[in-house]
Amino acid sequence: MEALFLLVVLGVLVLLPLLVLKVLLEVFLALIILPFKLLGGLVHGAFALVGGLFGLVGGLFKLVLGGAAGLVVLLLVIGSLVLLPLLPFLVLAGLVWLVVRAGRPVPRPV
Repeated sequence: MEALFLLVVLGVLVLLPLLVLKVLLEVFLALIILPFKLLGGLVHGAFALVGGLFGLVGGLFKLVLGGAAGLVVLLLVIGSLVLLPLLPFLVLAGLVWLVVRAGRPVPRPV
């Protein structure tokens, strides 16, 4: 029984300094890395803010372009609906133009 107790005490005496060293090393590294973490957080926040502004400007730009595209489509549809009934007259005018042009003599260079 005493041997087991001595073995446990020896294990504690070996592990305790190692655990204290581990804790001190973690605290030391955390204190060294802390300024870089804070700087990284600030940079991350700045990029998030700039990205949000670009997203807002991009959203407004998309809204304006979408409205302009809708207006152009609306004008094209209205123009097509107005010009579609006039299409037979346009074809007849084209045929008349072709007949008149075919009746003219072609000027030959001398």
